[in-house]
Amino acid sequence: MIVSERRVTLKSRSQIEQMRRAGRLVADVLDRLGEALRPGITTGDLDRIAEEMIRRSGGIPSFIGVPGPRGPYRHAICVSIDDEVVHGIPGRRRIEEGHVVSIDAGAIVDGWHGDAARTFTIGRVPADVRLLVDETRRGMDAGIAAARVGSTIGDIAAAVEAVALEHGYGVLREYGGHGIGTEMHEEPFVPNYRGAGRGRRLEPGMCLAIEPMFTLGGHEVQVRDDGWTVATADGSVAAHWEHTIAILPEGPEILTVNGRDRSLLGEAGV
Repeated sequence: MIVSERRVTLKSRSQIEQMRRAGRLVADVLDRLGEALRPGITTGDLDRIAEEMIRRSGGIPSFIGVPGPRGPYRHAICVSIDDEVVHGIPGRRRIEEGHVVSIDAGAIVDGWHGDAARTFTIGRVPADVRLLVDETRRGMDAGIAAARVGSTIGDIAAAVEAVALEHGYGVLREYGGHGIGTEMHEEPFVPNYRGAGRGRRLEPGMCLAIEPMFTLGGHEVQVRDDGWTVATADGSVAAHWEHTIAILPEGPEILTVNGRDRSLLGEAGV
């Protein structure tokens, strides 16, 4: 989602610890949704699983109530399929064999947000699609590894885009990562491509959502008639990965992890 002009906030160690709790819950939710994904399940079923899990754990779904062009968002997750990049609305659609499914989830715990996304493949998919999904995740890892004190937002963007350029993928321009804390969307905006300048210098206590969105075609997108779903203009398949991180003096820390995916810290080079 595009970030409006808001101030950059620096978090204390204790506040980052609070954000870890929200992040762990989001990771648990995405784990559970990954287990539930199978041909025949509806995107609405996935949304119900996510909302129930978040609320049962004492959290609040971050996405419910986010303002939109036709009223506030009413769901706990976004589910985007194939050429849909982000913000797909859960409903009656059924997941089918061969689908590429991106799920974005957010939770608030004691006033602090966690936000993450993963892209799943259902059954067998073409090799180029599998590579797209894997390399989009690698783009996220590269962006996280670049998020160090003294570096800039532009360094993150360049690291993400470098992975896409290796394969000629489209990289979304209008959508990207963002600051996060007591609000889901804070400044700064974190683009996934070079060209916007070096941007703000990274400081200890900054918390960011790093979220590359790559496509097998061009970078142009269109918003569908529901006012939310962002899809590729050329119909090409897309992938989306996201983690919430904290910028610490010793390096970036991924907050949206739990015991089962702790290995992601190593994959990001942090």
